[in-house]
Amino acid sequence: MTKVVTGDLVKKIADLSNIPIDKKEESELTERFNSVLEVVDKLFKIDVKNVQPVHQVTGLENVFREDVVEEEKMLSQEDALKNAKRKYNGYFVVDQVLAED
Repeated sequence: MTKVVTGDLVKKIADLSNIPIDKKEESELTERFNSVLEVVDKLFKIDVKNVQPVHQVTGLENVFREDVVEEEKMLSQEDALKNAKRKYNGYFVVDQVLAED
């Protein structure tokens, strides 16, 4: 049998997560956590000794294209920087942007 989740544990998890909960929510969450653990406990009891692992069940195959460099579509560094207002040592120069709280 798996461990049973208590109201104290739910309260501790809520406190660590900085999520305020009242007594009703604590009770509901305790019940739901324990319900999930019961299902997981049942799953662990299933005999799967003779079951082959399945990693892919849909039959779909990778549809991504090959990663091929198309040099005719590439810009040289000079072309990329040609219209830049400010540049330094082969790089674009932009103003510093910092978010304020």
